[in-house]
Amino acid sequence: MARKNAKPAYVLAGLLFLGGIGWLLYSGLSENSIYFLNVSEARAATVENLRAARLFGTVAPEGISNAADGPGVSFLLQDKDDPRQTMSVSYRGVVPDNFKAGAEVIVEGRMNADRSFTAKILMTQCPSKYQKENRKT
Repeated sequence: MARKNAKPAYVLAGLLFLGGIGWLLYSGLSENSIYFLNVSEARAATVENLRAARLFGTVAPEGISNAADGPGVSFLLQDKDDPRQTMSVSYRGVVPDNFKAGAEVIVEGRMNADRSFTAKILMTQCPSKYQKENRKT
């Protein structure tokens, strides 16, 4: 029996394997890419670039209102470095207990065409009272 040349089969299998790995990397990175920005950076970005974004800042003292149709809140998010830079945020869901004016928050969601932000996740930073100070070992 004559032995057949297996080299084309190995080359084809290698190309399929590398193509599959490349596709997995591309799809995984593009779907999970989220920009992490402060308010002034988000205001400078285009709406198309912020289909998925995570913003951080401080809850402004004015403009906080509870959602009328269920759990949620609308508020102004201030830039920590420049409080004059604000963005309107709306969130539907359970509001954390320590959400209040002046609280540092992180919101994850998307920017709308009117430059407001719709958050699907709202997180507040833990107050400093929960951090140990002068810890002795």
